[in-house]
Amino acid sequence: MPVYARNVSPLASALRASEPLSRLTERLHESRRRLDGIRSLLPGELAAHVHSGPVDADGWTLLAESPAVAAKLRQLVPQLRASLIEGKFTDLPIRVKVLPR
Repeated sequence: MPVYARNVSPLASALRASEPLSRLTERLHESRRRLDGIRSLLPGELAAHVHSGPVDADGWTLLAESPAVAAKLRQLVPQLRASLIEGKFTDLPIRVKVLPR
């Protein structure tokens, strides 16, 4: 039977206690909020094939499941960016990358 440490803090507490992990967690939440903010602008089933990627000082990355999805996203970048600015998000360039298979 495994023995568990008694003073193990929950993961959420550990993430808040560490400054670098706290910043990483905030960036992950920011990326998800951005995707939620543009999801309604993605036509048809496109949203199911798009994932939030990293957000940093240089921009935000959208991850596409295929080159075709990436091509459509690139066409929509101006509208997506405008919608994010309207939604009070910081104006950042949007990068689109294809997820490896």
